[in-house]
Amino acid sequence: MAREPAAETLIQQFPPAPPREPSVLARGILLAYLALIIYASLYPFSGWEQLGVPLEKYLYEPIPPRYWTGFDVVTNILGYVPLGVLAVYAFYPSVRGVAAMLLAALLGILVSGSMEALQSFLPTRVTSNLDFLTNSTGALIGAVLGALTYHQVLERSRLRRLRHRLFTPEASRGVVLMALWPLAQIYPQSYLFGTGQLLPVLSDWLSLWTDVPIDLSDLLRNGMQLSASQYWQVEIVVTCCSTAGALLVWFHMLRDKAPRFLLVIAMLAAALAVKTLSMALLFKPQNALAWLSEGAQLGLLAGVVLLALLVWLPKRLQRYMAIMLLAIAFVTINVAPANPYFVATLETWVQGKFLNFNGAAQFLSLVWPLIAFWFLLHRTHRLKRS
Repeated sequence: MAREPAAETLIQQFPPAPPREPSVLARGILLAYLALIIYASLYPFSGWEQLGVPLEKYLYEPIPPRYWTGFDVVTNILGYVPLGVLAVYAFYPSVRGVAAMLLAALLGILVSGSMEALQSFLPTRVTSNLDFLTNSTGALIGAVLGALTYHQVLERSRLRRLRHRLFTPEASRGVVLMALWPLAQIYPQSYLFGTGQLLPVLSDWLSLWTDVPIDLSDLLRNGMQLSASQYWQVEIVVTCCSTAGALLVWFHMLRDKAPRFLLVIAMLAAALAVKTLSMALLFKPQNALAWLSEGAQLGLLAGVVLLALLVWLPKRLQRYMAIMLLAIAFVTINVAPANPYFVATLETWVQGKFLNFNGAAQFLSLVWPLIAFWFLLHRTHRLKRS
């Protein structure tokens, strides 16, 4: 008697659904976004003091508070919407649907409440139940959006298919890293793409804690000062190495069949566009292209030429060269003294309504190279074929 092929036919017609996989990309972005919220909420991290006021006191104050603006309400809501969306995506596939939505909303409430309570220790920040409510509302809206869209984004998304077609399997965290690179240019920097200038910030913190002026960069230079021509040379080195190093990281993650050169050009254009827009908003509009100094132009050109040569190296050497270039830029910008032309430009800085975003922008500017080093050195991020 012949075997009935009905079962086999059904299996062929209805193959098993692909296994649900967690989104490393969503989890990486969520952690980065949480770090941004914490840094922005507690910026500038100085003047901590105990005022003897209960941490929950702000919850019982009148609504609305005496000082508030519609701009603050809108930005507080919008600022926490991504947190709710990303939390739902990050919980997938362990928690889905309504449960993920409620858990993401609860996370937003806890984060917002904790930040407001900690701000009571900072004399430069003001705790507000309106901020707590608007932030929590934003997280709830984001959680609802995440619950409604996770099927399309994580299971049937064209973006997910596009990600697998353009990037190597090990590039998930690297995509997050490079997505943050243009945003890291928002905070004013001494040199074009000069992220990672940690020593001046550490010097300020140490000076506050010890009540003694400390300049770690000056200690490393042993008091040596730079001439105008040397500042120009430093700008060329920092811009060249930062440009080539960051774009080489991006190129390293792209598949051979992807339009790699077009994507590299797009990434560079995005970073320059963000830099131009941020200069126009933070400073006077006529300073939108103030970053395009002679040294920056030469450094940018040298970086593009250097990148064009390095992309033909094997993948393993590309990784090592990216590490070396970013390390040269990182050390140079931390050892070199403050650019006097940059200091003069800072005098026109109009912080205005963007004051609360300065902490997040500075955080990105400071830590981006460190995250890049972690990505490039971590063994799980290395290409199998390298």
